[in-house]
Amino acid sequence: MSPLAASLSLPSSRITTPPPRRFQPVAMPSLEWTPEVEAATAHLYERVKTVVPPVEWPFFAPYVKAINELKKVRNAVILAHNYQTPEIYNCVADVVGDSFALAREATKTDADVIVQCGVHFMAETSKILNPDKTVLIPDSRAGCSLATSITAEDVRELRRKHPGVPVAVYVNTTAEVKAESDICLTSGNAVQVVESLGVPEVMVLPDQYLAMWIASQTKVKIISWHGACEVHERFTAEELRAYREADPEVTILAHPECPPDVIAEADFTGSTAKLADYVKLKKPKKVVMVTECSMADNIMSEAPDVEFVKPCNLCPHMKRITLPNILESLVHMREEVLVDPMIADRARASVERMVNLKI
Repeated sequence: MSPLAASLSLPSSRITTPPPRRFQPVAMPSLEWTPEVEAATAHLYERVKTVVPPVEWPFFAPYVKAINELKKVRNAVILAHNYQTPEIYNCVADVVGDSFALAREATKTDADVIVQCGVHFMAETSKILNPDKTVLIPDSRAGCSLATSITAEDVRELRRKHPGVPVAVYVNTTAEVKAESDICLTSGNAVQVVESLGVPEVMVLPDQYLAMWIASQTKVKIISWHGACEVHERFTAEELRAYREADPEVTILAHPECPPDVIAEADFTGSTAKLADYVKLKKPKKVVMVTECSMADNIMSEAPDVEFVKPCNLCPHMKRITLPNILESLVHMREEVLVDPMIADRARASVERMVNLKI
């Protein structure tokens, strides 16, 4: 354990896993496209009509209506990441945002059930912060290349190589990795978290490109790992230069998980939330958004006057979450996410240190 970890207070009692709740069985709702369904969902289609063709809505609408009604029966809240498809993000989600926003909002809900529409590490984070609630993920195969790029043993080995250097891990990690860290960070608060530690050197794990970007923004020496996001690392500087040459007035926005040469071509680099805010506040005429495809679709519905040029890379893990398996999840109360209490206790301390920072 680093001196920093030793100096920070850990929870006084270990988190215990409550006994499984008994939820009343419910029947699968009708999924027919009827005039009643059309009327009940018309206001929701208004939110997505620029990105969801009219021919697709009769398939989506019965699921949307059924999910929104079943949430009330289950006292459930749906948390959806920005990379979820528009019909999920705009029509059934109760809370939307990047991983930091979802982690923060997960601590505030009074729902009995949290349905995490994102990837597995996000569901784990919700469970860590809400040990007494039932946390579901519609498809447990929704993983993350960053989360699988580093293990708890890797972190322990890095501590042996760099004794006394605090470890800040990206929220895009497993509970086991969070449990080995001193504090979590996200792309939105990374620089502030690193500088809040008040030390000359910090390990930032596991995203190598995020670590490089942080190093360019602070005087703190950054020790990194070799992880990368399979969506963002596929973008190239060459393709962005081609967009710029085709239209010199285009505004290029990049996520800090992109390689340095891609970031160098961008007009603005920021977290998922900051990219969305940039578009909505500055309203550039034409935007190239260098991030996951659905992110641009979801912002497009909120900024209809902005033209989006999408060098599109889909996250295959995020796309495992669909309206049909969200409904299945609520009907059958699956797939439940559980975290070993010993690990949850330590991981929770790391996440809460991030959430509670005054930044």
